[in-house]
Amino acid sequence: MDQYVDTPPTDPAAVRLLAAYFAERTASFPPAQGAYAPTFPVDEPFTPPAGVFLVLQADGVDIGCGGVRRVPPGDDGLVRYEVKHLWVAPSARGGGRGRALLVELERRAVEMGAEELVLDTNASLEAAGSLYRSLGYAEIAPYNDNPNATHWFARRP
Repeated sequence: MDQYVDTPPTDPAAVRLLAAYFAERTASFPPAQGAYAPTFPVDEPFTPPAGVFLVLQADGVDIGCGGVRRVPPGDDGLVRYEVKHLWVAPSARGGGRGRALLVELERRAVEMGAEELVLDTNASLEAAGSLYRSLGYAEIAPYNDNPNATHWFARRP
């Protein structure tokens, strides 16, 4: 049975998952876009009520992670939370775990007051882009200067 464990992103379990995620992105990042620039998150933005970071476990084994954090509102003034570092290990993909983790992160963000959810991604992550669109995310203008991103999305819960 899968579980979501609230975990500071600097916890060793979270760091291991993030390192695996960043290694995968570094290896698959499109060369034409330059080098992938990973940034390990710190705890404060992912501590309620500012945000939360979750480790996804299956039968006690860490298989994925993701977080949400409050970011400045857009032009419409809505309370905005950003989805960050959504990742499931390759061996655990294909069973809807990424979708379930994203839905749980969205639920947590709404509990903390989110009126809008935003995220950024790279066009090379086609499955991620399809997932976001299938959950009602629509492309928006860039809301940050993430050097790894090519697309920005938002949706209201």
